[in-house]
Amino acid sequence: IVPAVVPGMTVVHDDEDIVVVDKPVGVAAHPSPGWDGPTVPGGLAAAGFTIATSGAAERAGIVHRLDVGTSGLMVVAKTEVAYTHLKRAFKERTVEKVYHALAQGHPDPTSGTVDAPIGRHPSSDWKFAVTADGKPSVTHYETLEAFRAATLLEVHLETGRTHQIRVHMAATRHPLVGDTMYGADPVLAAELGLTRQWLDAVRLGFAHPRTGEWVSFEASYPDDLQAALDRIRAA
Repeated sequence: IVPAVVPGMTVVHDDEDIVVVDKPVGVAAHPSPGWDGPTVPGGLAAAGFTIATSGAAERAGIVHRLDVGTSGLMVVAKTEVAYTHLKRAFKERTVEKVYHALAQGHPDPTSGTVDAPIGRHPSSDWKFAVTADGKPSVTHYETLEAFRAATLLEVHLETGRTHQIRVHMAATRHPLVGDTMYGADPVLAAELGLTRQWLDAVRLGFAHPRTGEWVSFEASYPDDLQAALDRIRAA
């Protein structure tokens, strides 16, 4: 099922309580002031899905978010029960959130944890940064594949702050390839044909809100990230 108003958005799973989508880049997790592009709820509504009405009106059914510039898996609640259960699961950190990220250079150690608070950037409205008074933020990473100029990482998020992976990797001086907002080299991104950060939410697991049974979903890389990876592998 592909909602017509959101090209490239596919439904990975659908039942009476939840719908799991593979969100393409350029689609917002929910409507927000100043954003007039496509959104996940808009795409689902256009395809005939009914989602929960809990939460602020513009975020109805949305229990977690992905950046507009990040692709991958998102679960949306279709019932009030699912909304309540999933909101609690994300808050209590019982959800498995796994990303693949292409970081510049070679993180040392090759596997590790970044535990550093994240808050608003002191001088830029749109950015976030590691700040003394920020919210606790924990990112675990391990190397999957190392290349000459970059490293493919598997990242497990313990917390879910805005731009968390991007901020934490930039703080270790290994910004995500293509993430010029956080200091990535635009030349490398251009060589790989990238117009956004190389970051994809590849796996999402949680206890099903109705059955309590553990469910897990996976998605393959979108075409632009796969093409960039193919190029760096061939370099």
